[in-house]
Amino acid sequence: MPSAHAGTDSARAAAALERLAALHPRLIDLGLGRTIDLLARLGDPHHRLPPVIHVAGTNGKGSVIALARAMAEAAGLRVHVYASPHLCRFNERIRLAGELITDGALAALLEEVETANGDAPVTFFEVTTAGAFLAFSRVPADLLLLEPGLGGALDSTNVLETPAATVITPTARDHEHFLGSDLAGIAGQKAGIMRAGIPCLSAAQDAAALRALQDHAASIGAPLEVVGDDITWQPWADGGLTLANRRDQGPGITLPAPALRGSHQQANAALAAAALATVFPKIGEDALATGVRRAVWPGRLHPLATGSLTRLLDAPVWIDGAHNAHGAAALAAALAGIDSGNWHFICGALDTRPASDFLAQIAPLAASIHCVTIPDQPPSLSAERLAAEAGKLHAGARPAASVAGALQAIDSGSGEAGRPVMICGSLYLAGHVLAANGTLPD
Repeated sequence: MPSAHAGTDSARAAAALERLAALHPRLIDLGLGRTIDLLARLGDPHHRLPPVIHVAGTNGKGSVIALARAMAEAAGLRVHVYASPHLCRFNERIRLAGELITDGALAALLEEVETANGDAPVTFFEVTTAGAFLAFSRVPADLLLLEPGLGGALDSTNVLETPAATVITPTARDHEHFLGSDLAGIAGQKAGIMRAGIPCLSAAQDAAALRALQDHAASIGAPLEVVGDDITWQPWADGGLTLANRRDQGPGITLPAPALRGSHQQANAALAAAALATVFPKIGEDALATGVRRAVWPGRLHPLATGSLTRLLDAPVWIDGAHNAHGAAALAAALAGIDSGNWHFICGALDTRPASDFLAQIAPLAASIHCVTIPDQPPSLSAERLAAEAGKLHAGARPAASVAGALQAIDSGSGEAGRPVMICGSLYLAGHVLAANGTLPD
């Protein structure tokens, strides 16, 4: 083991992550056995956590967690968060009572987990999940918002016996290499986080996905409520909404327009508020409303702050991490409401899903499409291959050597050089852009 004085805290953490990642040959190997064994060596910290809301689904998990966190903190609650992937720094995955874990605490935590694990095979996500549970067990908090890495039933986070509530966000086809392409089967994997007698809140779902969730809930005795059906919500023209339970004859909860952009965030806010009200029945409407107005979720449909990249052209630059067809559809709908003209798109994508599914949603809104290879991501499609796919849908598609190069090409172009720019297609690309721009998430 390295000494506590070996390099800086960030270097120690990075070295530990690199060593731990080498213990298992496969990045993703779904199953709970290795996580349970490692947690046992650490004293079972997952049995000493604050109330947990476990949030699974395909799209919207991060937004629901960001909204729920903001609402809970507005009510004065201390909130832990476990989310993935990170955008720029691993620290973003572990938030302790409102604050990102420090480099020093992360380094010490990883070294402790490494010692406990020894040479036993374990994946990167399994070992870091175990470490996160250890950290959460040691810092007092009122709530833990917990996001699976992939799926649900066999995800490392699914070792909790009695979460306070479970949440299923919209389910769609994604990560088909691991979860398959059958929507009911994918929903069944997400449903694996449900527990007997523990309330589950679901977003509105495709009919096949909803049947799978309902069947699983009935089979184990988990009370399931669908937000949009059992719990109704009414959108307002100003972007706000009113939430009410069909069983409750009261006036319901009225919330303002979410700070997060896009009409789909109304549904996410309704789901987050319903989950919090289930776990904390006395939470006040004022706190929920304040949280909706304050929520921040970096890399998801927001203007890029002034930095090294935005200075390269005189036009608004936006960023979003949507990467599948469902997310791209929500992005396209939101963009039409932000600017009625065409957008310049800068896209990157991994080879883990058909790029055409994403590109087909944004191509009708495009003034141009510049394609880049995502730096430091071996699964990234090359700029040339992605541009070839985009070229089937838009004549203005072309490869670029970098995001900076794409921005410069847009700025020097004729015709629509002043049109807004959207950088999208991957959370990994979003993270690269935030780092290159010098605007790291906090």
